[in-house]
Amino acid sequence: MTLLHAGVEHPMRLWGVQSEAITAAMVLSRKVSAIIAGHCGVRLVDQGVGDGFVAAFAHASDAVACALELHQAPLSPIVLRIGIHTGEAQLVDERIYAGATMNLAAELRDLAHGGQTVMSGATEDAVLGRLPMRAWLIGLRPMEGSPEGHNFPQSQRIAQLCHPNLRNTFPPLRMRIADASGIPYVGRILVNVQVVPHWEGGCAAAGMVLAG
Repeated sequence: MTLLHAGVEHPMRLWGVQSEAITAAMVLSRKVSAIIAGHCGVRLVDQGVGDGFVAAFAHASDAVACALELHQAPLSPIVLRIGIHTGEAQLVDERIYAGATMNLAAELRDLAHGGQTVMSGATEDAVLGRLPMRAWLIGLRPMEGSPEGHNFPQSQRIAQLCHPNLRNTFPPLRMRIADASGIPYVGRILVNVQVVPHWEGGCAAAGMVLAG
């Protein structure tokens, strides 16, 4: 299973403009649900924070294609930051998923900047050769520490989704990394660019079954 966590960039600033915020939220909900369904995904309406949403996919390539379309959709003034992780998830009741996969996808979302999609190494491996047309990945080197304020596993690979129609340059992910003295500092991360062959993605299945 692949989980996509999305959050609205600067939600408090956006919601501060009451009428614009309400209109934007209504448009976001309608468009997001249609885009997710168009990529064989299921929106988990009972999960996700108030300024974001969660979707589940049987195939990682569908989740990545969905993220690409979400970023290209006319959602202004809303800008999304998206995290994607592939792994097992536990179904705790009929509509709620839990476990490390859910948590890691949320952590990745929190690391991303507005307009950016980041994914775990597991998702990166799953989509090699199955990226949307003209898309590629920028692979970040394994982290030497944990992100600032988060409990992300050490040495977890992170990749960024890139496309000619997207913004592809962002500030570094916020990291808490200890130097030789053991004192943590924020922001040291090096980027190793890895270009993945361009392949056209698509929804290959008519339906999906989510298994815990």
